[in-house]
Order: sequence, then C-alpha cells, then structure tokens
Amino acid sequence: MTERALTIPPAVDASIRRHGQETYPHECCGALVGRDDHVADVVPLPNTTEEGPRRRFLVRPSDYREAERKAGELGGELLGFYHSHPDHPARPSQYDLDHAWPNFAYIIVAVAQGAAADMTVWFLKEDRSSFDEGRLNHAENTHSHTAQALHR
Repeated sequence: MTERALTIPPAVDASIRRHGQETYPHECCGALVGRDDHVADVVPLPNTTEEGPRRRFLVRPSDYREAERKAGELGGELLGFYHSHPDHPARPSQYDLDHAWPNFAYIIVAVAQGAAADMTVWFLKEDRSSFDEGRLNHAENTHSHTAQALHR
C-alpha cells in the first residue's frame, strides 16, 4: 500500500498551530479545505463537547454543514479535520478512532505547555480498525498551491 500524503502551505501550518496554542489547555478543532490532497485553507470550528474540551472535541452536524458551505464558497471541498492534543502526543486516541469518518485526512498537532510542537496526518483504514500515518508535505509557495488547489 502506498503512503498517503497531504500537502499544506506554511500559512495553513501556522493557522493550525496558532489555533492550538490559543485554545490551550483545551483541544481546538477545525476543517481542512482544498482539492486533491492539497489544503488551501482551514475553517476553525467551535469545540462544543460536553465531555470536557481539555481532552475531547466534537464536530456537530451544524458545524459540519457550515464547514462544507465555507469550503464551497472558497471553491474547494472538505478534505478532513484538524485538532490539537494538549500535553499529549500527536497520535490518534481511541476516541479519535471511534469518531473518525472514512475518506478524510486528520491532522493532529501536539501542544505542549501552550506551545505547538509535532504535527502529524492520519487516514482511517478502510476496515476502520485503526489509522495509517500519512506524510505531511509542506508547500514551498503558498499562493501558487492555493490557487492550484482551489481552481482545478
């Protein structure tokens, strides 16, 4: 099986890390927007979990619809989601596995004592038994990749 990859420009990387730092010690979450495994933008979403936002996040159906609407406005599609793990490695938890949807990419950023650290991308296996770690590529030129991703 070939390793899946997701490409993000520096501005997207910075936005995800900043969101994780701003919400620390709680988890942040948001949607990834783009085309063809190239993320062009993110849509920050509210963390509305009732289980405690320090260790959980929840994407409500209304948040999902809003993310799809914004993706359409940007000329892209929903590629997946990102969230932070405060003071925990950037690896999926059992909770992440239990709530993952197929065909999406999942970026996790570790936020250690308020500072963003490791960032990884994961893809749910077809049988939903676990995740495969993907490769997170960083685009060199933000503007050309954004334009290419959203206007194909």
